[in-house]
Amino acid sequence: MTEPIEDIDILISGGGVAGLIAAAAFGAEGFSTLCVDPAPPVTEEGAEGADLRSTAFLAPSVELLERIGLWQRLSPYATPLQVMRIVDAGGAEPVARLSREFDAAEIGDQPFGWNLPNWLLRREISQRLKELQTVRFQPGIATTAVITRSEGALVSLSDGRRLRAKLLIGADGRDSPVRQAAGIGVRTFRYGQKALAFAVTHGVPHGNVSTEIHRSGGPFTLVPLPDREGRHSSAVVWMESGREVARLAALPPDAFEQELNARSAGVLGHLRQATRLTQWPIISQIADRFSAPHVALIAEAAHVLPPIGAQGLNMSLADLGALLDLSRDDPGSEASLAEYNRGRRPDAYARLLGIDALNRASQASLRPLRDLRAAALGGLYGIAPVRRLMMRAGLGLR
Repeated sequence: MTEPIEDIDILISGGGVAGLIAAAAFGAEGFSTLCVDPAPPVTEEGAEGADLRSTAFLAPSVELLERIGLWQRLSPYATPLQVMRIVDAGGAEPVARLSREFDAAEIGDQPFGWNLPNWLLRREISQRLKELQTVRFQPGIATTAVITRSEGALVSLSDGRRLRAKLLIGADGRDSPVRQAAGIGVRTFRYGQKALAFAVTHGVPHGNVSTEIHRSGGPFTLVPLPDREGRHSSAVVWMESGREVARLAALPPDAFEQELNARSAGVLGHLRQATRLTQWPIISQIADRFSAPHVALIAEAAHVLPPIGAQGLNMSLADLGALLDLSRDDPGSEASLAEYNRGRRPDAYARLLGIDALNRASQASLRPLRDLRAAALGGLYGIAPVRRLMMRAGLGLR
């Protein structure tokens, strides 16, 4: 016997951070919302499969989180980011030879953003969804088939149910099944890089300063976290070639700590590894379009960027904010989705190209290229209007 078709306003395929926030957003707006994901969220730092990366929510993203009732739950765990510091350590020795700071006080009275661990985001947002009567979050269930019709997206789930959604949101990652079912292609940029993500403790207070250290192979980023067992703490994203990441990950603890401190250029004193290492492949990718009939792509289903300048999830929330505004009257309408694609894809592509250029510059191994990178940083920073323009552009402000 064929299962009856259930009608729903919003179906979100993907229960990562972006998908969970999308469920909270549409649920807060009163739409009947279902979020599914093949795997349950890992919500404890020490659990197998925990995402040990962190997310820096820039000011526009915080405004969206406040609007949908999430920020008051997240803010007690957030560490403010007042200064973005870029350090060039590309000289003959791995020491800081040029340091430039971008202070949020130059463009406003609020920090650039606030940093939270990804595993904690999953825990808190999952709890928020339980409070919303309009939302169901059902992990352990996958999207298995999608057919778009004039009246909605017909979606089959792995538990045998069939649903008709006014709007199907693909938040299901860089290999998005929803994107593939919609017949949307992608353009991919490969770098041969991976990232190590983990937390450290250190002797020098971070002072709410996020630091990117550039030498070769990719940036080494330290992002402030709350103190850990009485010691100052930061999240690390360390980008290198895939071969170098494999070598680093295989080192015994003492040897790894030595390499870690050499790469950090000593900006926060002695670093000690505080969590296990996790590895993430680094690519840039953008979908050929961000919508199809009754389908919208957000987050990594739409765009993937290297973790530079805190752009990744903040772009995802810009997707969500635009989609939320356009869906108020008639979610999934042809006109709203066409406007979503016109508005979001060019901005995402422009940011992708900018981050791609920064990443390639950070990979430079030849000394003359590293010297040129340092000179460019010093020159741009020295022009105050350009510096402020760069900060506002990074935040997504006009």
